[in-house]
Amino acid sequence: MTSTPHAEHGVEDLCPAGSELYARALRDGWVHPADADAAPCLLDHGLLHPAVADPGRLEPVAPAVALHRLLRTSGARIADERRREERLTEAFEPLMRIDGGRTGTSDTATITVLNGFDQINSAIAEAVAAASREVLAIQPRRRNPESLDINLNALKQDQALLDRGGRIHTLYPHALRHQPAVLTRYEQLRGDAEARTLDEVTDRLIVVDRTVAFIPANEDRTLALEVRHPALITYFVTVFDRLWHLATPMYPKAVRQPSKDGITPRQRAIAGLLVEGYTDAVIADRLGMNIRTARVHIAKLAATLGSESRAQLGYLIGRSGILDPPG
Repeated sequence: MTSTPHAEHGVEDLCPAGSELYARALRDGWVHPADADAAPCLLDHGLLHPAVADPGRLEPVAPAVALHRLLRTSGARIADERRREERLTEAFEPLMRIDGGRTGTSDTATITVLNGFDQINSAIAEAVAAASREVLAIQPRRRNPESLDINLNALKQDQALLDRGGRIHTLYPHALRHQPAVLTRYEQLRGDAEARTLDEVTDRLIVVDRTVAFIPANEDRTLALEVRHPALITYFVTVFDRLWHLATPMYPKAVRQPSKDGITPRQRAIAGLLVEGYTDAVIADRLGMNIRTARVHIAKLAATLGSESRAQLGYLIGRSGILDPPG
């Protein structure tokens, strides 16, 4: 049976076996060389050494002596680093005087990772508090609709932006058109605050004054990216504007979507995903609704088209022409 390999570590992080053996050597004045097999770090770091009078024994170095030696070594290493810093400064100082602003800097192209909801919300709140022009936001479905827009730092901060002459434009999925929390929020704001909805929206996006954007960096949104790269900001704004023009107004003036041949726009969106082979769960997630609501719409769609099975429903959808572009 082989013993577990001894993990390498620094002298400041002595392993339990090494600490115990070193303490025993200090108490007894020596240990047998075989005892050090389980803690070779003591020999490697110079805390044990063969006895001069008896090479068959290992004697401990006094802790005060060992500490002084280690601190001296550490001090010499720090001094070397400081000399290196001085040489680097001397080398780069004349070059820094040549740089006349022709090189890129971190101020013009920055992507910062934000870790945790507190840090994310704080960064967004700070950006909104400093905004003077606009906030563009895409807010997908949340598990708790009552907590919508929490990262825009609530009504007071949004109203302050509107009072400064700014505007707030927000895109939601259609499933949130009749959420009281959403409608009440906009009814309490005074100024240029508008909301529109789409069958499907992208993942969360917040763009502030077209200078900084926030997007999720992982699935559970505990990480986010703060983006200040001009090209990326332009891309985000372009995507938002295109979705905005395709969206249906929700506030201040809600527009009722017309139905065609007894098929509502919501059912038409579901039909498009059904023929692509998506499951009920995926359809519900993409359209921002719970799975029971999705299944109710699917049942109504099946009843309207006279379908008796899932396979037949896909065939009847294709045959009905409800997915054909208008014209």
